[in-house]
Amino acid sequence: MLVTGFSTEVVAAPERFTLFEEITAESHIRTRLRSNDKDDFRAKMQVLDLGELQVSALSFPHMEITRTAKMIRQSDPEVYMINYMVGGGGAFAQAGRATTFNAGDLMVLDSGHPFDAHRQALQDGCSQLIVQLPHKLLPLPEKTVQGLLAVPISGRHGMGGVLARWLTDLNARAGEFTPADIPTLTSVTLDLLASVIARCVEAEEALTPEACRNALRAQVNAFVEQHLADPAMTPQAIAEAHHVSLRYLQQLLAENDTSPAAWIRHRRLERCRLDLANPHLHARPIRAIAVRWGFTDPAHFSRLFRAAYGIPPRDYRNLSSEACMNRQRPCADSTSGARPLSRTCAPDAPCASGAPRRRPDAS
Repeated sequence: MLVTGFSTEVVAAPERFTLFEEITAESHIRTRLRSNDKDDFRAKMQVLDLGELQVSALSFPHMEITRTAKMIRQSDPEVYMINYMVGGGGAFAQAGRATTFNAGDLMVLDSGHPFDAHRQALQDGCSQLIVQLPHKLLPLPEKTVQGLLAVPISGRHGMGGVLARWLTDLNARAGEFTPADIPTLTSVTLDLLASVIARCVEAEEALTPEACRNALRAQVNAFVEQHLADPAMTPQAIAEAHHVSLRYLQQLLAENDTSPAAWIRHRRLERCRLDLANPHLHARPIRAIAVRWGFTDPAHFSRLFRAAYGIPPRDYRNLSSEACMNRQRPCADSTSGARPLSRTCAPDAPCASGAPRRRPDAS
């Protein structure tokens, strides 16, 4: 598993802020922290480790963050931090720029420049997602990125919206990934970041054709995820929504050894599989689950599911239910997929079945 989880609630209230300082100093760059909630600092963190690149989700109350010139002289890993503000608001100052931000904004920071941040975040929900990566990984000149430090970028629409949805999905699905997924996840994340930054500084010519294709592919994937429940979503509809020809869309996905129709089918079946394995949805009819994810013909859905997973939907649900009831080992947090510091499986916790999975055939 590539994801780890952490909560300050594993220690007594007076020790929580100090623990948070220690953990974040190890997982992120060194900073000086201050909080109005220092006496009982309730915070959580999840980190998806993709090698040189990591995606972390943090929830915390009020916090002020400072990185000084002295800290940079002592240690500078030369990394960018792309912050997606999921909730709350505040202010950033770096490279001679000071700005406020709101939920839905993206912000680029550089470990090589002093900065100050004031965050009034959310304690009960995710406050922000942070992508941390070395300068060398981003396929854009440093000078191009420097012009965007501490400048709010909208994550509500356009390429910024695609990046925000991608980061949100990475965090939500973190527990599903394996080491074999790291190259693909890293490549798509980097290309999306580069595309967002390049568009903001009108430097799209700095992007390689491969980066542009990968960014479009990520846009297509995000579009498919958003419209899985719509039976009318077709390869032609996807192509029109992205202003490309159907032939170009087919060529784009062929680079991943699939086709638009096969990818739609695969993602719908995966959503159905997860619902069937969820004991909280055990009372929901299988037909209703199929319809929820765009399958209007129950018999056709059953044939597709069996072809993909080697077992009928009803049998898969029964095996998943038995596996969850009989499981004795500690389980991942059902909301994040992270490895918690200490937790055992609750009797009603959702769990995924270990049933064999088949790779969907391209068509």
